[in-house]
Amino acid sequence: MCLAIPGRIAQITDPSEITRRGIVDFDGIRKTVNLAFVPEAKEHDYVLVHVGFAISRIDEAKARLVFESLRQLEALDELEPSPVSDPEPELETEAR
Repeated sequence: MCLAIPGRIAQITDPSEITRRGIVDFDGIRKTVNLAFVPEAKEHDYVLVHVGFAISRIDEAKARLVFESLRQLEALDELEPSPVSDPEPELETEAR
């Protein structure tokens, strides 16, 4: 079954109209999400995310209700913590 999961936009990392992306917080788990389909969404707004794309805005109360329902149904198994992709990763340096 495919679900749209609610999350809060923590940061918009690419404001470009076509490639608009941001970091979305799913109750402590942060993922990079395509925001091109919700050009009106801004930081701290809640959005429904399906396969990496925010497909609509949702108000906070509905987002919390949906997230809690999904948690009770144990339907959040696929939402695992992963590193947020960093557009410019830091270079590691060795101390000598």
